[in-house]
Amino acid sequence: MLKNKNVYLFPLLVLLFLSLVTTASTTMKTANAESSEGTTHLTVYIHALETLNGHTTLTGDEIAWYEGAAADAVFAEREPEAAAEIGGAPDGYYIVNDSDSLAAYPVAPDAKVTMQIYDHTGNLEELDIRWNEALTLKQFIHEFAKTDVFDLSQSPYHLTIQNGEIVSIVQQYTP
Repeated sequence: MLKNKNVYLFPLLVLLFLSLVTTASTTMKTANAESSEGTTHLTVYIHALETLNGHTTLTGDEIAWYEGAAADAVFAEREPEAAAEIGGAPDGYYIVNDSDSLAAYPVAPDAKVTMQIYDHTGNLEELDIRWNEALTLKQFIHEFAKTDVFDLSQSPYHLTIQNGEIVSIVQQYTP
């Protein structure tokens, strides 16, 4: 039985190591809800994806996503003892979710979906990061429903909304 646990532990440790190496080289920025010329950008945890009569609706919980210096500043403000002990936001990012309210957003049928990691094979030991992998909306809905190996609802997503519809969904990788 212990041998089986090692089979799962090793790939997870490799993923952790890779995430630490790759996280350090990512561009640091803040992704908050912003609007410009009819376009809104926001970050959410997706709670549901439902398709009815050919129309897809995404239900999400909006969050504030911070990276780099902005993450360190918010982390120090909200958790001063932890910030003093470890020096900054763990893994270079910080999420603020002060409200558990959900909002529903219509999804454009041709919305672009960009993923970083998801279950390709059904085997935990084959779970691997594939940066900026494009999926169709239909593929994403299918993958989102699978929760046995990797639960996609645990990842934050950056949304772009134009003319009242989501036109882009980008999974945010978190180590």
